[in-house]
Amino acid sequence: MAAALHLRRTFAVANIGPWCESSRVEMSRFESMARRLDGVRVRTENGLLDCRCHGRLVARQIDATHVVIRCSFDVRGLMLDQFPTTFEVPARFAKHMMVVADLRDGDPGAVEDALVAAWRLQCGGG
Repeated sequence: MAAALHLRRTFAVANIGPWCESSRVEMSRFESMARRLDGVRVRTENGLLDCRCHGRLVARQIDATHVVIRCSFDVRGLMLDQFPTTFEVPARFAKHMMVVADLRDGDPGAVEDALVAAWRLQCGGG
C-alpha cells in the first residue's frame, strides 16, 4: 500500500455521475446515490435509511447527519487515516466491518467512495 488510499480512483463507477457538488452531503443525496448502485435496495426503517444488497448491509443511517457504511478492516484503517474528520469508529463498531461517516462535516467525495466500496464489498459490483 505504498500509495495512500485514493478511493476516488480505486472505486470510481462510471455510470453514477457526480452527486456531491457542495461541501456537504445531504441525506437525500446519499439516498439518491445508493439507489443508483445496481442491486441496492433502499428503504426506511423507523424513519432511518437502510441500504442493502441481497439482504446484506451496505449502509444505514444512524441519525440526521451520520451513516454507518460497511467496509473491510483494511479499507477502514485507510479511510480513518486519510479522512479523520469524515470517518470514525465508535467503540460499539470496533469489532465490526463498519465505519461511521459524518455527512454534515465530512468530505463528500470520500463518503461517495466509501459507499461505492461498500457496494462492491457486499454486492460484488464493479
